[in-house]
Amino acid sequence: MRLRGRKSMKEDLERQTDLIVFEPRKLKGRWNEFFDNDRPIHIECGMGKGQFISRWSVNNPDINYIGMDMYDELLSRASEKARAFWKKERNSEVVPNLALVRGNVEFLEEMFEEGELERIYLNFSDPWPKSKHGKRRLTHPRFLMKYKQALNEVGEIHFKTDSLSLFEFSLNSFSDVELQMRNISLDLHRSGIREDLVLTEYEAKFIGQGKPIYRLEAVIGDKVREEHRRRVADELEKQLSRGTSKDFESEEE
Repeated sequence: MRLRGRKSMKEDLERQTDLIVFEPRKLKGRWNEFFDNDRPIHIECGMGKGQFISRWSVNNPDINYIGMDMYDELLSRASEKARAFWKKERNSEVVPNLALVRGNVEFLEEMFEEGELERIYLNFSDPWPKSKHGKRRLTHPRFLMKYKQALNEVGEIHFKTDSLSLFEFSLNSFSDVELQMRNISLDLHRSGIREDLVLTEYEAKFIGQGKPIYRLEAVIGDKVREEHRRRVADELEKQLSRGTSKDFESEEE
C-alpha cells in the first residue's frame, strides 16, 4: 500500500528515535535494550496505518509491541495514531512499549533472534490470488518456518483475513508444517463485534459491508502446545463422561 508523501516526512521520522526503527537488524537479539525491559514482544507483520498495534499497546502496557511495514508513509501515519492514543487514554507524551519498524517479513530471521518473539499477528495480508504468487502469501510454509524460529516456548500466530481463498490456503499451510490450530472462525463477528479483540481499519470497513472475517490461532511453542493438548484432552474427557452418564441414565429407565 502506497500513500502520498509529505514534505520533510523522512526527517520527522528520523527524529523519533523513541518510536521509529529504520535498521531493525542492528537490534537482533537486543530488542529488550530498545524497550529497556524483558517483557514479552508481540509483532504485527504488515501493520498498515497502525490502528491495531497502537490500540494493543495502549490496552496492554505490560507487553512490548512492534508494528512492521515497508513504507515511510505508513510509519508516519502509525506514529501519529500511536501518540494520539497514548495522549488521549494515558495522558502520556511518550509511547513506552511500541516500536514502529521499517522492514520486510522476508528478512524476519535477520531482525529477531531465535525465540525472541511471543506472538505474531497477520492481519488482512495481501491474498496474492494468482497461483503463481503463492510463495508471496505470508502464510506460505516458507514464512511459517521463519515465524516458528522467531517465536518462543509460548509463541502463537494470530491470523485474520476477509479472503476465503487465502484462509483455505492458510489452513492447509498450517497443517502442512504440523502446527496445531485453535479458535478457528469462519465468521468472527457473526454474533456481534468481539469486544475482547482489536479491529484493524480494514476489518471495521469489511464488517460495515457485511463481509465475514476469518480467523485462527496457531500454537507454536512447546509450552503452549502442551497446554493446548491438555485442554483438548480435558474437554474430550468431560464430553465422554457426560455421554457415559446419559447412557447410564437411559439404561436405568
